[in-house]
Amino acid sequence: MIFSMAADAVLLIHFMFILFAAAGGLFALRRPWIAFLQIPAAAWGAFVEITGKVCPLTYLENYYLVKAGSEGYTESFVSHYLIPLVYPSGLTREIQYLLAAVVVLLNLAIYGWMICRIIGKGTGRFK
Repeated sequence: MIFSMAADAVLLIHFMFILFAAAGGLFALRRPWIAFLQIPAAAWGAFVEITGKVCPLTYLENYYLVKAGSEGYTESFVSHYLIPLVYPSGLTREIQYLLAAVVVLLNLAIYGWMICRIIGKGTGRFK
């Protein structure tokens, strides 16, 4: 039971990391120091998608599942709702490239807007 709970916890952390990598730059609009955490997270997410590498969190999830005596995911709340989001069926290399592009473009837009806002405050154009 403890290993099953650990696997669910890792999956939840994995899902939150994906959200943070993709759109965590929005938090940096209020707290600019978050950019120092979020930019590397976004870079890692894009790298994993572009190269087709497996995230270490996936190995950790599977380790706990095996220790729990399971070969696959059980039908807990976390497994039922989050696994399809983290591991969608029909995931192809083209879709992975698209996901990487979305992560990069979304973050470029957020940080570009943030930089324009900072520069604009210095010139008095944005208030």
